[in-house]
Amino acid sequence: MIRSDARELGWGRFIWQFITILLVYFIAQIPPALIWGFTTADGQFSITSTGAAVSTAGGMAGALLMAWYWLRRDDAVEQAWNLKAPTSWSTTLGWAVAATVAIIGWFTLGAMLVEAIGLTTPDVGQVLGWVTESPFQFALWIVMVAFFSAGFGEELLWRGYLMDRLSRLGGLRGKVWPIILIQAILFGLPHAYQGLGGVIITGVVGIGLGWLRFHNKGNLWACIIAHVAVDTIMMSLSYATKLGIMPAT
Repeated sequence: MIRSDARELGWGRFIWQFITILLVYFIAQIPPALIWGFTTADGQFSITSTGAAVSTAGGMAGALLMAWYWLRRDDAVEQAWNLKAPTSWSTTLGWAVAATVAIIGWFTLGAMLVEAIGLTTPDVGQVLGWVTESPFQFALWIVMVAFFSAGFGEELLWRGYLMDRLSRLGGLRGKVWPIILIQAILFGLPHAYQGLGGVIITGVVGIGLGWLRFHNKGNLWACIIAHVAVDTIMMSLSYATKLGIMPAT
């Protein structure tokens, strides 16, 4: 996945790049939040469903732009963001389907396991409430979040940019599993708002997707398709439940 003549990356430069991407990610979320936000009667700031979706997409767009800047500086865009047509689309789709089934199964099993050991299970009620607010909001969240922010954005950022950066660091070059585990931990930490259980469950998903990228020799399509499919399925099931098409659990 990394050429033998690829430029090494120092830890200081890596940390600086990562910090700038995080800063841009959060800053880019502010304008949509202000535009579609409002203050409740008790003085609390809240945000509409549209604001949450656009803010999420805006933050991801900013982060990807910053990541692209750093990758371009290191002449590493094509290596990190390997979106070339795979050798076999049927094989890629097969791996994507397998990953989709595994991730959805893990969400169910993982929630049971973290609850069994006394940890808080992820609560995505607020998000799904936004998603199922109306047909328009459902379509908006599918396009801007399931497809762009999560499916393409998170895979380009975590499995693409981050794994490329880690692969170039002194002490990590050529070490597949340390790279997979570190990116999975960093992928899980932003889900701390879901409690430790959410971090663990998401981190395990990151391990699986990280392995899938290595297995596909750096090509990201299987990871992207699986991620898009998982989020689309989960949102669709929630909306179908609200419409009464699916029984509530």
